[in-house]
Amino acid sequence: MNATTIPIVPLKVATAIEGDGMGCHSGGEAMLAAAKSAGKSDVLDRYAKDYPRNEKAGPHDQPQSMCPAFGSLRVGLRMRRTSTILSGSACCVYGLTFTSHFYGARRSVGYVPFNSESLVTGKLFEDIREAVYKQADPALYDAIVIINLCVPTASGVPLQILPKEINGVRIIGIDVPGFGVPTHAEAKDVLAGAMLKYARAEVQAGPVQAPRAGRSAKPTITLLGEMFPADPMIIGMMLEPMGLATGPVVPTREWRELYAALDCAAVAAIHPFYTASIREFDAAGRVIVGSAPVGHDGTEAWLQAIGNATNVAQDKIDAAKNRMLPAIKGALARMPIKGRITLSGYEGSELLVGRLLVESGADLRYVGSACPRTPWNEADLQWLQAKGVHVQFRASLEQDLAAMHEWQPDLAIGTTPVVQAAKELCIPALYFTNLISARPLMGPAGAGSLATVINAAIGNKARFEQMKEFFGSTGTAHAAGVWEASHGVPQDRPEFKAEQRRQAVKLAKKRKAEEMV
Repeated sequence: MNATTIPIVPLKVATAIEGDGMGCHSGGEAMLAAAKSAGKSDVLDRYAKDYPRNEKAGPHDQPQSMCPAFGSLRVGLRMRRTSTILSGSACCVYGLTFTSHFYGARRSVGYVPFNSESLVTGKLFEDIREAVYKQADPALYDAIVIINLCVPTASGVPLQILPKEINGVRIIGIDVPGFGVPTHAEAKDVLAGAMLKYARAEVQAGPVQAPRAGRSAKPTITLLGEMFPADPMIIGMMLEPMGLATGPVVPTREWRELYAALDCAAVAAIHPFYTASIREFDAAGRVIVGSAPVGHDGTEAWLQAIGNATNVAQDKIDAAKNRMLPAIKGALARMPIKGRITLSGYEGSELLVGRLLVESGADLRYVGSACPRTPWNEADLQWLQAKGVHVQFRASLEQDLAAMHEWQPDLAIGTTPVVQAAKELCIPALYFTNLISARPLMGPAGAGSLATVINAAIGNKARFEQMKEFFGSTGTAHAAGVWEASHGVPQDRPEFKAEQRRQAVKLAKKRKAEEMV
């Protein structure tokens, strides 16, 4: 094996590794500039187009999300015969591996460590290359995924020049920096799109491996986006009267499923932000259908759109509707939701959940999603707006909290900080990721899945008020936290706060004046 030496090119801007040697505190703008100067302009420009956000957004105008790289890591860890290796700062790798095992990865995560010297001399790339060669055992793996985190991306570690295949094992190298990919939901698409691109090239080159269960006898609909395990089966029941079947769910659980996903009649963009994946399906000549079969109206429109996209006769489309729509309407009527709700999350399914809440009878006032507006969630957006719901894409924590304060809901559904803030105000709250999105949403099962947990939560308001009355202001504001009696409870110092605020304003004015010079 011949070692590869990466030439060191002098940069005109400060690199992300200057200072503490790791670059973790360099800031997004500095790291973005360093990455572009280090040869990552093409990939970052593509990310900016695929996952758009407001370039003028300030530090608090960003969407809520855990580290974006977790999305790509999760996709790799859920696939059979796939090894995942991280290249990044040790603290980041620790956090990502902890989170992955918290969510049940049950698989080791590879890590190639580095220091300032190995990063700037190109030795890190050589170490990555050596690690990939050692891991590339075709008896164990179909593919090896290498993920550059922030610092290696900013420093230009060139994963793109790794071999595309070693001993029959596919090599997929991707950059997933926090300063380039806005959310972990969209990072799932980064890896899914890269895998689809590789698989599509394999299909074009010749015969490929068939699915484990063989090819479907019926035309299939590939489902795009992670979803509750029961939902694909429910969708399959909806498609059956039209002579269609469900295909794989992308991201897939095995490499060979990628071929079956491409071998479909149409693609259902259940999660509408998989831009890179949709680009590959477009290149394969597949029709993309947005929205999803949620609630009565959503199911009726989706079945019609799928039927039209696959040239199904209208009588068969009507048969599918007649089979499902009465059952959905009945489930909605049996399990109504009564109460005002604000909804926010970062999974990408927020608009679909919003539609289901409205049809269940909820007084939904606000839907905030960390993900962007795309052509494939336009129908959901228009439907919600017609019902008087304010929809905020790329929603920040501040926007989600402002909506909650404005509407004073009976229930706030949101991310962890939203739930915490709501409960401090005695507003019942539910965590979107674990308690809402982890339920069936499609068809009759989805129509009745949310009412029980939501109505129970709304009914808990009296308990919050009792706790508030009992604890009073203990552990709040300046006295927040747990304090030993011997040390006393911290005292409020308004004069100190006022002085610090004055100093901050003075410093901000000074910086503004310096910018104008």
